[in-house]
Amino acid sequence: MSRVGKKPIEIPAGVTVTLNNHTVTVKGPKGELTRSFSPDIAINIEENVITITRPSDMKEHRALHGTTRAVIANMIEGVSTGFTRGLELIGVGYRAQKQGNKLVLNVGYSHPVEIEAEAGLEIEVPANTKIIIKGTDKERVGELAANIRGVRPPEPYKGKGIRYEGEFVRRKEGKTGK
Repeated sequence: MSRVGKKPIEIPAGVTVTLNNHTVTVKGPKGELTRSFSPDIAINIEENVITITRPSDMKEHRALHGTTRAVIANMIEGVSTGFTRGLELIGVGYRAQKQGNKLVLNVGYSHPVEIEAEAGLEIEVPANTKIIIKGTDKERVGELAANIRGVRPPEPYKGKGIRYEGEFVRRKEGKTGK
């Protein structure tokens, strides 16, 4: 059995989970998330505990077992506490600013790069070299962070670029090779 899939999920106070034909809807203080899952995996809601079981040990069922449990647990955590992802800008003259709902990045190009946040996601710029993305859906928060990082990924020679908070960038020596 999957170690992740076997764990029961406890539903915190203030969060309601409904199951309708393998479509799970989670409502909480931060919002509402809905997602459909494979009909092969059984999802049981009893009192304040959700359990996920699989019908057999087929490779597909084993893969879906832990994934289904993890996604439902992330939905519950998202609507109760939310997710955040931090980014840092490193480089001379690199800065970020927020104009309305848009994030404007000056990262060494001849033009500023504008990125607009999707509905349900919030971008904060506490300092001109820090960006914080907040939202209820872990997948969408990570995707927006990856798109922002993709504008100017960190390069290995001088370490300039946009990187995740706490990300380590392995540095190379360069041509001189002292």
